[in-house]
Amino acid sequence: MASGNNADKLHDWIRSTARAGHDIPAILKMLADAGYPDRDSRRIVAKVLDRPAVALDTTVEATRVHAARHPPAPIADAGDRRVRVSASLDKPVVRVLDGLLDADECAGLIDAARPRLDRATTVATDGSYQVDQRRTSHGMFFKPAETPLVARIEQRLAALTGIPAENGEGLQILHYLPSQQYEPHYDWFDPAQPGYSAITRHGGQRIASIVMYLNTPLAGGGTAFPEVGFTVTALAGSAVYFAYHGGDKSSLHAGLPVIDGEKWIATKWLRERPFR
Repeated sequence: MASGNNADKLHDWIRSTARAGHDIPAILKMLADAGYPDRDSRRIVAKVLDRPAVALDTTVEATRVHAARHPPAPIADAGDRRVRVSASLDKPVVRVLDGLLDADECAGLIDAARPRLDRATTVATDGSYQVDQRRTSHGMFFKPAETPLVARIEQRLAALTGIPAENGEGLQILHYLPSQQYEPHYDWFDPAQPGYSAITRHGGQRIASIVMYLNTPLAGGGTAFPEVGFTVTALAGSAVYFAYHGGDKSSLHAGLPVIDGEKWIATKWLRERPFR
């Protein structure tokens, strides 16, 4: 899009335009009017203004994609496919994504994960993983790009969010049976907690999460945001993306209990910098 001094000038222009009171849709429109490709503009604005959800903002060109044939529908570009944004919130930043994964991809992740399941863990204050009584599921982690399927999904998420694949933690698969759940919690790390520097030494703070539903439970198992009274239904192939800037407490969320059947999800946490 731009390089060297031109890139620095563009970044300075974005910052000064934002400080002057122009919102992100207005900035994106100005860039589009100047001839910058929409996808590149979103990626750059997201980086400069520390707004990872800009890549999923559907207020400008994305709502015009099918306008000639259908009523406007919010569509996000995921590189190898287009994904429908069926619901969104701005506080916290939440996007519900339909058709992010196909049936074969969902089944492939479940089949690969099933033999490796163990009691699910959370990140401890020293950066290690620990069993947490709030999380009663079983799970496992794939290494980044461990299989062609995992690599393809990671690249799709990078294209969708504008956040490089190397900024993502390993893809986690979780399996919930009836009554199992994950009680309300935050995905970001509290800077006031001991061990914050250890947790963020590799990759920095978490800035966004993507929960992908690999099956449809018979009942229950959705993802709830209790601070805003919003719940996402667990539907196979769909996902919920949410971003949290500066420890946004409205991003409090919970994996609701499975009432009937089972639930399989894949979770990706995204960091400020490469997670290695």
